[in-house]
Amino acid sequence: MQTPCIRIDPATPADVPLILCLIRELADYENLGSQVVATEACLQASLFGATPAAAAVVARVDGQAAGFALFYKNFSTFLGKPGLYLEDLFVRPSFRGRSVGKRLLAHLAAFALEQGCARFEWAVLDWNQAARRFYESLGAEANSGWIPYRVTAEALRRLAARAN
Repeated sequence: MQTPCIRIDPATPADVPLILCLIRELADYENLGSQVVATEACLQASLFGATPAAAAVVARVDGQAAGFALFYKNFSTFLGKPGLYLEDLFVRPSFRGRSVGKRLLAHLAAFALEQGCARFEWAVLDWNQAARRFYESLGAEANSGWIPYRVTAEALRRLAARAN
């Protein structure tokens, strides 16, 4: 069996439709498809606008789009250094088990070190045992001492209104 050629490249503006498609595939996999309201225009601005909020890489196997990772820098006050936060990682089902996810994570780990980041972190849905086993096989540890919180939509607007 021939070893597939896996390429990990920084996303370009031409990749925006593909990235949106992969985001929708990820959301469907996570049973969250109805929550995707992102558009090509907002991704274009967020990834390639004057002040990008995030970046992405695209994995291709023998030239076919296999997956992506979308990430951004954060900062650790305790370490006094930046970190890299992986917002989304997705490998299409037909490409799983072919080291695509491992290559995406390794690529981002190398990028984090090049950027002087002290840590590389992400969250995973608690029910996604396959992903958890995969991440742990690479040396990642669950950060069970922390509970993530999120404020969105109307709750975000109500909280912001308290600033006045």
